[in-house]
Amino acid sequence: MADTYDLIVLGSGPGGYVAAIRASQLGLKVAIVERELLGGICLNWGCIPTKALLRSAEIYHYMQHAKDYGLVAEKISADIDAVVKRSRGVAKQLNQGVTHLMKKNKIAVHMGEGTLTAANKVAVTKDGKTEEISAKNIILATGARARDLPFAKADGKRIWTYRHAMVPPEMPTKLLVIGSGAIGIEFASFYNDMGAEVTVVEMLDRIVPVEDAEISAFLEKSLKKQGMTIMTGAGVEKIDVGAKGVTASIKAKDGKVATSEFSHVIVAVGIVPNTENIGLEALGVEMDRGFLKTDPMCRTNVAGLWAIGDITAPPWLAHKASHDGVIAAEAIAGGHPHAMDPKNIPGCTYCHPQIASVGLTEAKAKEAGYDVKVGNFPFIGNGKAIALGEAEGFIKTVFDAKTGELLGAHMIGAEVTELIQGYTIGKTLETTEQELMETVFPHPTLSEMMHESVLSAYGRALHF
Repeated sequence: MADTYDLIVLGSGPGGYVAAIRASQLGLKVAIVERELLGGICLNWGCIPTKALLRSAEIYHYMQHAKDYGLVAEKISADIDAVVKRSRGVAKQLNQGVTHLMKKNKIAVHMGEGTLTAANKVAVTKDGKTEEISAKNIILATGARARDLPFAKADGKRIWTYRHAMVPPEMPTKLLVIGSGAIGIEFASFYNDMGAEVTVVEMLDRIVPVEDAEISAFLEKSLKKQGMTIMTGAGVEKIDVGAKGVTASIKAKDGKVATSEFSHVIVAVGIVPNTENIGLEALGVEMDRGFLKTDPMCRTNVAGLWAIGDITAPPWLAHKASHDGVIAAEAIAGGHPHAMDPKNIPGCTYCHPQIASVGLTEAKAKEAGYDVKVGNFPFIGNGKAIALGEAEGFIKTVFDAKTGELLGAHMIGAEVTELIQGYTIGKTLETTEQELMETVFPHPTLSEMMHESVLSAYGRALHF
């Protein structure tokens, strides 16, 4: 007889496992179905292990510049195998943590490939055996995978996706990164710091194109200074794979095509939602280019079927998926959760220097018809940044000139991924410029730049 639950969650990534925990907290009998590893891509092959890799690269960078801090470090070298081993250890530790959380919250875990056989039933197949479980409600949290280029299929040897790049069979000597979104730029930054010669190709007219234009320009200048080759308005037209490397035909901004040799290629040109072969078509679930359509509470058009995270509308971020999961779980349990405002979802890119942002860019704010006031404050004007030896970067704020509403905040520099939440809370609370100006920021901290950027928007900056 099939096991029956109040809720089944298909997928155990940061959206799925959080949804399961919240639903259990609310008294529901919950099951979760996972085909590979608890924690999903983010925890095992995405957000967490990449940050472990980047941390190793950051320390290696500091060791190479020890003399800048009055220190002596000689014969510095990197062991890529040991760096990867540490990263995998971090992922394993957190995977075990999610396993513990499932037990703690009395969530039944069904390992195997899950397929919808009805709006309230899931068939779970593993090792040729299938079991069927049912529930009044099902949350789809199957995530996404890397998008392939038709002429550059990943082979794990010379052509990599992000997953291959996390466990490289060897250290690249000359690396081509196709795509300059968060994933592409993070791996470009990592391998550049580790000693590879890196080229980034972006088809749009600037790198990290979702960010504010000033942030993009600053990052490009910084990466070039670090030795990277950045090609914008360019495209890779052909890749030939050989035994010792690849030959790439790259069409530059001027229309000229040239061939270059690389040891390896990372393809980072977006994601594809994992919505095929799970029974959606037979149920008539509405989709848009493979992504599921949902209402603000994460309901699909099929009663009892919900969808969260990377299989729904952007932004495709782990923290957005987790918040989706909480909203869906609370709605299923009969609560009245607040819908999520996409403009209040922060984004972070952990390259060197880091990038973080929330809300509208200056250009988007103007396009939306706002009369804006813009503040800008550089790291070089901050005592803590200078003391840290991290004087590269700036913080930009965008306000509605009429109401004082904070429309957006954009940062580049050391630890800005830790700072952005201050502005995110401010936006969520609908804080005005006056309230931000009257907030006391501790000294000496990097956060003082946030205050100064607000002051700058109104001609009141104190330290620059």
